[in-house]
This record gives sequence, C-alpha cells and structure tokens, in this order.
Amino acid sequence: MAVPKRKISKARRDKRRASNIKMDAPNIIECPQCHEPNVPHRVCGSCGYYKGKEVVSVK
Repeated sequence: MAVPKRKISKARRDKRRASNIKMDAPNIIECPQCHEPNVPHRVCGSCGYYKGKEVVSVK
C-alpha cells in the first residue's frame, strides 16, 4: 500500500481543493419591459415584471 513520504502541508492541501471551486459571475440579461440589467428567472427589481406580467408593484 502506498504511503506518503512527507506530510502534505495544510496550505498545499487547501490550494489543491480550492482549485475546483471557481465562482462564475451570474448571467445578466436586459429586462424586456424597462431595459434594465436583470438576473434571469427573477422578478425585475426596477419595474416588478416577470414574463410580461406585473408580479410586484414598485413605488
């Protein structure tokens, strides 16, 4: 059975593990109603519309 010759430091171990956890920026789309930047599949924060219907009334 293979046994490591030297202890792997915590920093080296954590660097290896962190290489798989790269965060991506969320996709940004344009709201079809007010043309503001918006995250897909969410109610628009500026106009309150989702899929062409008013879901939330905005002041």
